[in-house]
Amino acid sequence: MKIATYNINGIRARLETVTAWLSEQSPDVALLQEIKIVDEAFPREEIERLGYRVATHGQKGFNGVAILSRLPLEDVIRGLPGDESDEQSRWIEGTAIGDRRAVRVCCLYLPNGNPVPGDKYAYKLAWMRRMRERVRQLLRSEEPIVLAGDYNVIPEPRDVRRPDDWREDALFRPESRAAFRRLEALGLYDAIRLRTQAPNLYSFWDFQRGSWERDNGIRIDHHLLTAQAADLLRDAWIEREARGGAKPSDHVPVWIDLDA
Repeated sequence: MKIATYNINGIRARLETVTAWLSEQSPDVALLQEIKIVDEAFPREEIERLGYRVATHGQKGFNGVAILSRLPLEDVIRGLPGDESDEQSRWIEGTAIGDRRAVRVCCLYLPNGNPVPGDKYAYKLAWMRRMRERVRQLLRSEEPIVLAGDYNVIPEPRDVRRPDDWREDALFRPESRAAFRRLEALGLYDAIRLRTQAPNLYSFWDFQRGSWERDNGIRIDHHLLTAQAADLLRDAWIEREARGGAKPSDHVPVWIDLDA
């Protein structure tokens, strides 16, 4: 089961990019962030024609997440539990039924949090606490679970080309990194780091300041796996070349391959 997470930075702007990618790369499950569109306006038919089931949790002009699955998709839940007043669409989960196993997939778009300090940063940290509670609930099932998406967290200095430029940014602040480690401490594993300890692995390059040309990147798109999912991991990789394609997102797809 090949599962890709991909912040597409707007489905309206990048529908051709996304459909071409789906046709060429054929993920079994694609977890999309920043679809930036309400559910009713999502280009469902164009995606379904490619053989995908579509589940969305959208929002007009901002945020929004989606699961696209070639496999049967069951028990879809929209929205991160824990705060009924939260109107931001940043979480969707469902169960993909593979040839040998079912895998619970959670697609997330974690808040950016800038500027620091401020209400946006407080919201980011509170959202991460809510996510931790949801992970605790999910762990009770003892099933293979994948929590993938744009975490807006740079876990370590080796995950950023120029660490000093990010010291006071919400993505690299000590509190953000500590919250990420607390997630891992529940019993989750960073899929890329299960496969390689190499530095200079990035999933995002800003559109400004020639970041792509200078390889001034950061790694903020992650798959965190439960122990049951980690046991199934065959490979994990970053589709770096997508950043140099036609009308790219500022993020690239990050993949895992599970024996499921």
